[in-house]
Amino acid sequence: MNVCVIGLGYIGLPTALMMASHGVQVDAVDYNPEVIHQLQNNQVTFEEKGLDELFQKAVAAGINFRSDYPSAPMYVVAVPTPYEEDTKKIDASYVVKAVEQVLEVCPKNAIVVVESTVSPGTIDRDVRPLVKDHEKQVQLVHAPERIIPGNMLYELIHNSRTIGSDDRAVGEKVRDVYATFCQGEIILTDIRTAEMTKVVENTFRDINIAFANELTRICRKGGMDVYEVIRIANHHPRVNILQPGPGVGGHCISVDPWFLVGDYPEEAQLIHQARKVNSGMPAFVLERIQQIMAEKGIQDTSRIGLYGLSYKEDVDDTRESPTLQLLDVMKEKGVAAPAVYDPMVARDLVDRQYHDYSRFLNDVDMVVVLVGHSQLRNDLASLEGKVVLDTRKVCEEGKAYHL
Repeated sequence: MNVCVIGLGYIGLPTALMMASHGVQVDAVDYNPEVIHQLQNNQVTFEEKGLDELFQKAVAAGINFRSDYPSAPMYVVAVPTPYEEDTKKIDASYVVKAVEQVLEVCPKNAIVVVESTVSPGTIDRDVRPLVKDHEKQVQLVHAPERIIPGNMLYELIHNSRTIGSDDRAVGEKVRDVYATFCQGEIILTDIRTAEMTKVVENTFRDINIAFANELTRICRKGGMDVYEVIRIANHHPRVNILQPGPGVGGHCISVDPWFLVGDYPEEAQLIHQARKVNSGMPAFVLERIQQIMAEKGIQDTSRIGLYGLSYKEDVDDTRESPTLQLLDVMKEKGVAAPAVYDPMVARDLVDRQYHDYSRFLNDVDMVVVLVGHSQLRNDLASLEGKVVLDTRKVCEEGKAYHL
């Protein structure tokens, strides 16, 4: 089957490459001409383990990168789904625009698979009216993505998938396409259930992270070591508390729970509180920075260095990054901009961003570890002589301050 994948970002590109390298004829579409130009010139658009090799396999298999929408029996929509800051409701405009453009060129009975994560009811509310009674009788399916930067290709192959459809026969056709590369269980269900399960998965994780982060605040106020508390508590056979951190980033965990808060404000009380806890961690990190500065006699935050811009270790993905959130908090409070360094992020994103690690270290008195990149884990000796606030527990015991 010929498949058109729409949106060649962190989800769409690996999905298109994986399909193409497993025998599916793929047209890969993106509205951004720079992205298409780069891909047509045999250059991937972001860093990911194994992506270069997969790209070459897909190119050899005949993947076609283009800006225009072709006619195809099946479309996979993998475009952004942000939330509205005020209401916390999903902004489905990117999905709607993509489907509108599909309807202009698709053949009758084409299948449109929405991979973008959406809130429960989004397809019924925002997408179905576009195709209802449309002469092309488009079939809607929701197959939410389930991969994480840093391990995308492994998870594309091994994670289970959920396919929600109105018609089981249509769902089975989509399942057959994903089964060309997916070795995990592929579960068929209805569209709204598929929408809900994806949001629930990330909400579950957000709540558990919030518990660890709230424990950190409690232990800090009570004069206890949260890491020791968690270590001992986790010896209980039915307890598995996560490690705290400087906040939550990425395109899923920091976004998806807001969909439920926006649509169910009265019911989603625990979910809302978890979001508030995690969203408040960058401000808590700033409090710790200022406490340590006072203790060490450091007067100028321009002599503070933030290590890490990405939202997690060993990727270049900065979406909803806790570091970016911390920089916003510092700016709001009128705090002088710190130095920033990330070995994975080559593009200039923020003021005073360094691309030379030695120069970065030379220009700061205190390093705040916000991401546990392998580069740092393999060179902890480079922090000798610096005051260190380690928010990721990567430094040796007694070598750094912690949350």
